[in-house]
Amino acid sequence: MSKPKENIVVFEHEVLRFDKGEKKITEDQFKALERYYGNGVPYFNLIYNGVQFNEHVGVIQIGDTLIEVLPKADKNDTDTTKWRKILIGMLRAVGSFDIKETSSSNLNIKPNTILDLYFELFIKQVEYLLHSGLVKKYRKKEGNVTALKGNLLFHKHIQQNLTHQERFYVRHTTYDVEHTLHFILYKTIRLLKQINTNTSLHSRIGALLLQFPEMPDIKVSEATFDKLNFNRKTQHYKKSIEIAKLLLLQYHPDITKGKNHVLALMFDMNLLWEQFIYVTLRKKKEEGTTITAQTSKYFWKPDNGRRSSMKPDIWIQNGNENIILDTKWKNLNGFNPSPDDLRQMYVYHEYYDAKKVALVYPGKDNSNRSGHYLDKTKNKEIIDKECSIILIAVEKDIKKWQTAIQEKLLKWFKENNVKTAS
Repeated sequence: MSKPKENIVVFEHEVLRFDKGEKKITEDQFKALERYYGNGVPYFNLIYNGVQFNEHVGVIQIGDTLIEVLPKADKNDTDTTKWRKILIGMLRAVGSFDIKETSSSNLNIKPNTILDLYFELFIKQVEYLLHSGLVKKYRKKEGNVTALKGNLLFHKHIQQNLTHQERFYVRHTTYDVEHTLHFILYKTIRLLKQINTNTSLHSRIGALLLQFPEMPDIKVSEATFDKLNFNRKTQHYKKSIEIAKLLLLQYHPDITKGKNHVLALMFDMNLLWEQFIYVTLRKKKEEGTTITAQTSKYFWKPDNGRRSSMKPDIWIQNGNENIILDTKWKNLNGFNPSPDDLRQMYVYHEYYDAKKVALVYPGKDNSNRSGHYLDKTKNKEIIDKECSIILIAVEKDIKKWQTAIQEKLLKWFKENNVKTAS
């Protein structure tokens, strides 16, 4: 296990440099991030002697140093404990920490970062698999045995057993636990042993290495996971394999100095905000109302080539009435939305025949600002073309926050005389 160090905690869009600043990375760590960025990483931009993070939040581990990037909807609110809890709560709400019913008891550790949660979730899943009994599969095996079985490979038998008449070189079928699923899990356990910095998990990782049968090392890529097929017997492996995929494919070993390995678990905050609003609304809707996310419609076709489409974040339908919501994880700070966002909402209004559209932002308070598009000739408000700005006050308690979001948006729906959730 790596020696634990104090985390570097920053907020989205902050800068980390090695030559100045209250919070610093080392020059070696910067070079590791620079190499990592060369792989097309979208989580930060390279600047002079440092990096600037963007809308992605989560954890980047360099060697045994953790850089935690937290969301922040208010530039004056720098409570890291609060924003860490909000991030973990939002990830839980959208299913990023979903676990099987068979092992869904509370996680044991007090997490320092979301990385700890993923580590423990993986450990808990593998502990459950070991307790249930590892699945066996048939596979072809070739080698020397002391009893003749399967097919005798005569050429190799003569080569290897000329002076060992008691042995047979055969190809046969065996039924055991050596298969790709277990190769992947074993490789992930060994990775956790190498990079874990949470002392609460150290003994459990060590126990897994002792209990899990030793497996051959394999190289993994996207193709490795694409080839996997889950059936009735292996369906309960799916969650542990999903986490293994996340960890193994995001791990970039340092092949130069051998100590600044990089592992990143980062999430696009704009997408997370959209998913959070979507799952929150779906929890409370009446029969006859449909709520869909990222539904495409084609709106332009060239003479040659592909058609272009538009895709609103959330589309709510009740009978012939449509409402479009577009979510934006940014603080307006009292300003108007960007002209591009307002133009986009106008197009949604027209193309989806929407009764009402709204831009949904996080904010300090639960306030609405209504506005109307203007008639192109008379420059007067068009009453039936309303585009609202809805600010959702951020709350640390996720369940209370979801209830507040439901109540606020439902009230706004009803003001428009749209039948939605009850």
